Amino acid sequence: MDTIEQRTDIGRALIARGTGPDDISLAPAGQPPLARRLPIPFPDGLAPAPAPPDAAPDPEAALRHADVVVITWTVDEHDALCDVLTPGFGRKAWYPYTRKFADYEPRIRPSAPAAAVKRLGSFFPTSIGPTSVLCFKSELHLNQDGVRTGDGTATLPVKDLFLQIVAEVEPKVVLTIGTAGSVFSDFRLGDVVVTRAAKFRLASEFRNEKFNGDSFTSDWEIPTSSFDAARTLMDAFSGELREPPFLPPTKSYHYHGSMIHPDANVPDIKLDGRDMPAFHPILTTDYFEYGTSSNRLDLAGAAVEMGDAALGLAMSELDHPPHWAVVRNMSDPQINGDIPVEGYRLNAQTLWAVAYYESYGYWTSVMGALATWAIIAGLETP
Repeated sequence: MDTIEQRTDIGRALIARGTGPDDISLAPAGQPPLARRLPIPFPDGLAPAPAPPDAAPDPEAALRHADVVVITWTVDEHDALCDVLTPGFGRKAWYPYTRKFADYEPRIRPSAPAAAVKRLGSFFPTSIGPTSVLCFKSELHLNQDGVRTGDGTATLPVKDLFLQIVAEVEPKVVLTIGTAGSVFSDFRLGDVVVTRAAKFRLASEFRNEKFNGDSFTSDWEIPTSSFDAARTLMDAFSGELREPPFLPPTKSYHYHGSMIHPDANVPDIKLDGRDMPAFHPILTTDYFEYGTSSNRLDLAGAAVEMGDAALGLAMSELDHPPHWAVVRNMSDPQINGDIPVEGYRLNAQTLWAVAYYESYGYWTSVMGALATWAIIAGLETP
């Protein structure tokens, strides 16, 4: 059975997965718009409209105002956000953001991605109807950056990045989006959880921090008027979420009849207060965790991931924080808890969870980006 330390390393590897030379040296100046990769028929007047500035911003400059900030994390998530909210402008065309990086650097682990790229993130402005949106890909991450400060304590620079973004952009709404492990048996691959709460569930480098176990909420009624439109758009990609038919891992068996095929899933948006208890929190861990049919994480939260509670912690430090919510797409379904793990060198449950993420991370993230579009499209005119 794998250890917490091994799960921490797995989480770091998945977060950095897909990072290449182009991600280390972004050079957006002069990058022409590309063909749109996904033919998404958004409703009239609500198609995302990328808004590149006339000249590339100084990476050290403060971020400009926007009504909404959308923050994501990994390469798969970034690509999906580009293809949905900044179509024609892939991640290489986004603008690097290095403001005050020198202040953060001592608190970043030397082998963390942010230390390699020497920036806090990258961004691109867009709009949905009358609402201005700043899309931001963070290079900082709870699971990646921590410099040890004691037994079970470490630095958390991503929390300060949240505060810096909010201070500069002055948004009405902050949405943090990305992949997650499902904890409900009926929240299927590609479904999207939307919740106004986040809770720390830490067992590795942050296990002894004072905030471990703390929950945070945003008292906000999430607009749902465009959810049905988003479901229609999501359904068009349901074929990309189809799980393969099941067979034993060897061809030495003889089969009679057809293979076992899983039911097709039409991706849905699962909202706290409607599809689960109100303010049912996202669970933020500091290691790679996933829901199983036996660990019953559904009793504790909406899904499990590695970062969102840091946003809740940051917003709790503000007198008048913006509204915020967590949008997480199910990149791995609830794993069968009957798969044996005790006494085995390899944890087959973990192998399945990782395989699902690596196979479906991008397409499930497209579902999350479409759900994010729906929230923004439903906002009142600024």
